[in-house]
Amino acid sequence: MLKWLDIPPVWLLAAVVLAWVQSVYFTMGLSFGGAIADFLGGILVGGGLVLMALAFVEMRKHHTTIVPHRDASTMVQSGIFSRSRNPIYLGDLLVLAGLILRFDAVLALPLIPLFLWLIEKRFVIPEENRLRVKFRADFAKYCQKTRRWI
Repeated sequence: MLKWLDIPPVWLLAAVVLAWVQSVYFTMGLSFGGAIADFLGGILVGGGLVLMALAFVEMRKHHTTIVPHRDASTMVQSGIFSRSRNPIYLGDLLVLAGLILRFDAVLALPLIPLFLWLIEKRFVIPEENRLRVKFRADFAKYCQKTRRWI
């Protein structure tokens, strides 16, 4: 049960809730500035959701798992994965940043690098280690031609 709670959407939800709580109860009179921040936040959330959807479709096309703690049956290098090795996590980060802007949660900005650090340590590095062991030379070539984030 705890392993199912230790998945990126749960961590994203926790960060979003913290940002929302900050925006409602601890504003400290700070603001990003209204309509422009709302627009940019919407763009970031939308872009993050598109990245995640593209990655899900590509992984399904290759019949491999999207669950972080499971071993991949195939190393996906096509589609959005030819641009980023971690488009779903990048999408999570964009959604968080966008919602922080939309909530006008200025003091929640440090959650963005904190979330990135947490996702990298808990999920990205262990996943890449599993891929490195399973796909050896193919994974090394993939790392040379495709960056971890963008």
